[in-house]
Parts: sequence; C-alpha cells; structure tokens
Amino acid sequence: MRQPSSEHNLVTHVNPKSPISEAYRSLRTNIQFSTLDHQIRVLMVASAKSGEGKTTTITNLAVTYAQEGKKVLLIDADLRKPSLHHLFQQSNRVGLTSLLFGQHALSEVIKDTNVDNLSILPSGPIPPNPSEILGSQRMQTLLEELKDMFDIILFDTPPILAVTDSAIVSSYCDGVILVVHAGKVKKSLVAKAKSNLDHVKAKLLGVVLNNNSRTRSNDHYHYYYGGNE
Repeated sequence: MRQPSSEHNLVTHVNPKSPISEAYRSLRTNIQFSTLDHQIRVLMVASAKSGEGKTTTITNLAVTYAQEGKKVLLIDADLRKPSLHHLFQQSNRVGLTSLLFGQHALSEVIKDTNVDNLSILPSGPIPPNPSEILGSQRMQTLLEELKDMFDIILFDTPPILAVTDSAIVSSYCDGVILVVHAGKVKKSLVAKAKSNLDHVKAKLLGVVLNNNSRTRSNDHYHYYYGGNE
C-alpha cells in the first residue's frame, strides 16, 4: 500500500486516539447533525486564503467518515495548485480533468488509498480554464454518477478569495465548512469569504478555527461552531 507523504497531515489515520483525531470526529458528528432537512453527502471545506489548513481538514475529515464505515471519495478540485496526489503519493497524470474531457473512464482515475473505504480522485492535468470546466454540465453529470457510487463525497478546492472555482463547487454541495487560521487572516477577509459563499447561496454549516491560541503545544486543534441559517 502507498503511504501518505506526511503523517502529520493524516493524524486521524496514524494516531486515531489522539485528542486532535477526536476533534475531527466531533466535527464529523456536528456536520451530520447540522441539518434535519436533508442528509449531508457532498461536502466542501473552504478557506479565505491559502495556508489556513483547508486541505489538512478535508483529508482528516474524509478519514473519519471512512473509519465510520462509509464509502468515501475525496476529490481534488483545485485545478490550479493540486496537492492531494502528493499527500497520498499518487500520480496526477490522470484525474478529474481527464474525466471531464472524456479521455479516461472512472475506473482508470479513481485511486484507492491505504485508508480502508477511502478513495481519491486527483485533479489530473491542469487546464487553462478551471472555472469553466468546474461549472460545466459535464461536471454536474459526473457528480451525479459519483453519488451513486459513494456514500460521502468531499471536495478540496482553491481559496475562496483567490478565484471563483470554490464558489462554483460550493453550489454542488450539501454543505460547506469554512476554515479560519486564528491570528493569520483578517476578519474582513473572512467576512468577504462568507459573503462570496452567501452570494452563490452555499449552505455554510459552520466554522473551524485552526491554530487557536488556547490550544496546547504546537498541535492544530480544530473547533466547530454551527453556522447561522
């Protein structure tokens, strides 16, 4: 089996009994009970800027869903600076863009990981027009196909304020979690990120506060706060 390139990033897999792993499981539980109207099956974790812990959060959340016995697909929808293939030491030669351009079949691009029940769909070759590709009818059709194959689908996307890609993907999701790096990002930027999500009527489920000063040592503890309707 291939091993993740960074054990720190996949703490829920390498150290499932740690306090931070328990925090991720609590986040998963809060998401599951965040709405009574419909089941959360397609989820996105967003951030205002890069370096706030968005990818770390989405990957560990994916692991916790897989550990629960659900069949999980983690999609790298960052078609500008993809990273999931590095984390799981997979090739990015084919992936999401290969599917959307009709160059490969699903069986050729979805990759198993060393985490039971967790598969990844790398970004594939970087295209010249990511926003148009993610907003295409083919993308919507593909997502419906994947929902028939997996219990939970999670998207890793670029920062909200950098490009429109994340806003486009959020429109396909049952819920969005916003990751905020405490002390690193100005409140005004967080507010603008939320405004961008509100503009496309994304369902913001809550906020993960990353690197809170109240945490012990250098661990990255995460806190979940329910979003307003």
